[in-house]
Amino acid sequence: MVLFFDVDGTIWDYKNYIPESTIEGIRKARKNGHKCFINSGRARAHIKHKDLLGIGFDGIVSACGCMIEYGDEVIFNKLLTRDECIRTVETIGRYGFKPILEGPKYLYMEYEDFKDDMYGMKVMTEMGDRRLGIKDNWGNWEINKLSCDTNGSDKESCFKELEDLYDVMLHTENICEMVPKGFNKGTGIEKVCELLGEDIKNTIAFGDSINDKEMLITANVGIAMGRASEDAKKYANDVTDYLENDGIYKALEKYNII
Repeated sequence: MVLFFDVDGTIWDYKNYIPESTIEGIRKARKNGHKCFINSGRARAHIKHKDLLGIGFDGIVSACGCMIEYGDEVIFNKLLTRDECIRTVETIGRYGFKPILEGPKYLYMEYEDFKDDMYGMKVMTEMGDRRLGIKDNWGNWEINKLSCDTNGSDKESCFKELEDLYDVMLHTENICEMVPKGFNKGTGIEKVCELLGEDIKNTIAFGDSINDKEMLITANVGIAMGRASEDAKKYANDVTDYLENDGIYKALEKYNII
């Protein structure tokens, strides 16, 4: 089997707490011959925490299917062109969006945009020198996708102006992800199976939020975490226990993975 795990709200909570049972379950699954992949909306630059990577994975699908690694090799990477990047940043700037441009090596965001935002400050602290300014690196961004704070802006008009480039996911009224059209966590699963010659019938995915929708639908078995959004649960085949109540471990046992 090939197993795909979302990170935030699935492997760990908002404090980056990972249950020991999750670590044990994933390691047992790999020992039993199953391949385990991270499948995250985070760009690769933001997947670097030693506790997360220390669990041990066969590969990483990042940026909602835009980048795929297997072992130590990058086997697929969809980047926005320079012209697409500039058009995007100029357009969202006109509408007052506060963006985080997400790429394989860096996140680009302005301190002034997020200095009063708890999550934004957490991201900047985590990124350290992998966080660069947008203005300071004008036109030289290397990015797969972006996320935006849209508070107080005309979201619909902006999305319409860029609809030829992006599929948009709304996490809350004021937070969105903008992913290149045709890419999502589900296409990430399909691409992994294609590149590895695996049958998609032999896949299980774990997720908790709306950006896991396509992953939960695409995998042969989609499992939502106990605290998953109702949107995620309705697209899943099964719902396991809460993250902190050994939800992943229990599901791996239930499906005879461990």
